[in-house]
Amino acid sequence: MEKDLDPQETAEWLESLDAVRRAAGPERADYLLRRLATSSRYVNTVPTAEEPPYPGDLELEERIAAYDRWNAAAMVSRGSKLGLGGHMATYASAAWLYEIGFNHFFNGADDQVYFQGHASPGIYARAFLEGRLSEKQLDAFRRETLGGLPSYPHPRALPDFWQFPTVSMGLGPLNAVYQARFNRYLHNRGIKDTSNSHVWAFLGDGEMDEPESTAALTLAAREGLDNLTFVINCNLQRLDGPVRSNTRIVQELESVFRGAGWHVVKALWGREWDGLLHDDELVARLGEIPDGQFQTFAASDGAYIREHLFHGLSTSASDEELRRVVGGSRAGHEPRKVYAAYQRAKSVKGAPTVILVQTVKGWTLGAGVEARNANHQMKKLTLPEFREMGERLGLPVPPLEGEFPPFLHPGPDSPEVRYALARREALGGPIPKRTYVQKNLELPGDKPFQSLAKGSTQPVATTMAFVRLVKDLMKEPETGRRWVPVVPDEARTFGMESLFPTAKIYSPLGQRYDSVDRELLLAYKESEQGQILIEGITEAGSMASLTAAATSYATHGEPMIPFYIFYSMFGWQRTGDQMWALADQLGRGFLVGATAGRTTMTGEGLQHADGHSHLLASANPAALSYDPAFAYEVGVIVRDGLRRMYGPAPENVFYYLTVYNEPLPQPAMPEGVEEGIVKGIYRYSSGGGQAHILASGTAVHWALAAQKTLDEEYGVGVDVWSVTSWSELRREAMATDGVPYLKQALAGTDGPVIAVSDWMRAVPDQIAPWIERPWTSLGTDGFGLSDTREAVREHFGVDPRSIADAVLKAIE
Repeated sequence: MEKDLDPQETAEWLESLDAVRRAAGPERADYLLRRLATSSRYVNTVPTAEEPPYPGDLELEERIAAYDRWNAAAMVSRGSKLGLGGHMATYASAAWLYEIGFNHFFNGADDQVYFQGHASPGIYARAFLEGRLSEKQLDAFRRETLGGLPSYPHPRALPDFWQFPTVSMGLGPLNAVYQARFNRYLHNRGIKDTSNSHVWAFLGDGEMDEPESTAALTLAAREGLDNLTFVINCNLQRLDGPVRSNTRIVQELESVFRGAGWHVVKALWGREWDGLLHDDELVARLGEIPDGQFQTFAASDGAYIREHLFHGLSTSASDEELRRVVGGSRAGHEPRKVYAAYQRAKSVKGAPTVILVQTVKGWTLGAGVEARNANHQMKKLTLPEFREMGERLGLPVPPLEGEFPPFLHPGPDSPEVRYALARREALGGPIPKRTYVQKNLELPGDKPFQSLAKGSTQPVATTMAFVRLVKDLMKEPETGRRWVPVVPDEARTFGMESLFPTAKIYSPLGQRYDSVDRELLLAYKESEQGQILIEGITEAGSMASLTAAATSYATHGEPMIPFYIFYSMFGWQRTGDQMWALADQLGRGFLVGATAGRTTMTGEGLQHADGHSHLLASANPAALSYDPAFAYEVGVIVRDGLRRMYGPAPENVFYYLTVYNEPLPQPAMPEGVEEGIVKGIYRYSSGGGQAHILASGTAVHWALAAQKTLDEEYGVGVDVWSVTSWSELRREAMATDGVPYLKQALAGTDGPVIAVSDWMRAVPDQIAPWIERPWTSLGTDGFGLSDTREAVREHFGVDPRSIADAVLKAIE
């Protein structure tokens, strides 16, 4: 709780509010409090008189920023000759937001910085000045086949540079919150001291429209994440026009963040406004003018500004001064203002902080770009425009010839470069930088997998088999504490309540209440050292948690083993964008689509019936997707995943397993099937070979029933094959120059092939090109529906009788 600096004044205000409550009722008092909490003067939080002393060499920093501005614009303009695109205006408005961070705040050893994707040219330009990138790389911006730089922050494309992919707007702020939370999780569990780490997220005001941008604000406040700072560049423009044309985005964001429990720091006006803001009526007017109009002021002359902003107000400023001050004097373009805002943000404790910084989009790029609606699409400046920008920035620009400007560099021994490198060295090294030092884990032995390999006569769903396996793996002395279970909600649905007493649920507050089920063996137990992350009903938040844990091996040098278990329908369909970002960030871990398939969630109906996630997952090159039928297959796949992701030669992949909620007897593992399970197919049951039923997941049980029917009623002998991964079979077949594993497995057999699964037919159809014999696929195409499992399977034509009929038709 914050210290009361003036208890007497507090008492007087409380007495006044109490008088309002008695006279006008509690609703009126509540209204006044809400108005006070969600509105404030449209001025800087840190006035000029309270700014701290500036700690750097401002002249040198201005020259560094000028070089970075030039090279960022040159990079995009030079690429325009090939139609490659790029963005200049975003970085132009935000340059000082980054430069102040590079020079004074970003700790290269401890901090994580989420750079705004569209500002990437400026970040590359800074790295070029520091000697980390070459002119050749800059000149091949967006030409990765030539060894050039990726368009946006893409760790997979530039794995020694970028830490976080951020250009899929909305995911940066969401992931930043959960990264800051995960840093605390690691610290509280004693895995790593992260007390000095700070997470910075640089965002656009238009980006805040994305629901993910604000989805986790209350989590950050609830858990007191004062290791987190959002910096929102309020240039008042989206990609095509004003962010809030008829209202005001700064006040809106201030209200949202204050209401969510964040500290808010505003840096709106440059120093030249100081002589104007003594007029309270002008200040009030600034808080009422819609953003669309203020954007117009930024591109207007002084006479227009005087008429439309200062009408009825007295001012001694000339038209030229009004044009300069109102048109361009913003706190975000003044290093002292930005430094003061950052310093204030770092000084507040107990809650996260957002800095709302006002800028002009396209600043310094010239009148044809600044504050123009189309500036996000402007990819090129003319040489005269570059010449004008160089003069404005005070750069030593050589004679400009040809079609495109040169890159400018003061020289590796220049005062600018020496200063920039000294600042980064003092702050712990370069940023952005992705550092990966391999830290091998001792992989578990046979014991945790033995119970699954033995099978069970008692019916067990593969969902429960997976949970039991992880429970045993979490007991391993070396790797057990590195497992990170992530659950959106309904842990009990997945049978995970057995983990509550031992692993406990993570909460930085511990447990401040008596659990209603405290007398039960499997009671709900929370702890500061808890291992389980129960995120509530948020698949997006759960994916963000998984991502933080799945990339901890690089971000923190501490490999963690996360698994995120969810209703399979709400994975790839609902948060697929985050799964692509996970792949981009080179994440490692397990996604577990539980209660999978279109016919196993019988009471849930259309939206809960997943028959297509394997098709969506197959498109992601980093996702290894498996659909195991038996508990022992689950064990083999998880063990293989641990080897590939955490063994001596770790790979940047992640696993997607679908498991089912249908309790069935679990057979013991046959001899010699491990290779087939991992590669995607093996013969489970030989029955004569007149035809071959290839099945995955729970459909293997339907195939076995069909095999029995065909033998007993028709004297037809068929083989049943368990296909653990349709997509891995396809990938291997496409990649090999020799005989694909699929063909090797089926070698020596003949007869038609019938493929069946609890997925749409396009899933097994992935391997059809390599089946050089009659092919039939059965699947659950269409929408899901509610009924008994038997009725729904008959409806889709995947029940045992339908499979038997398909076999009989194929062998006619």
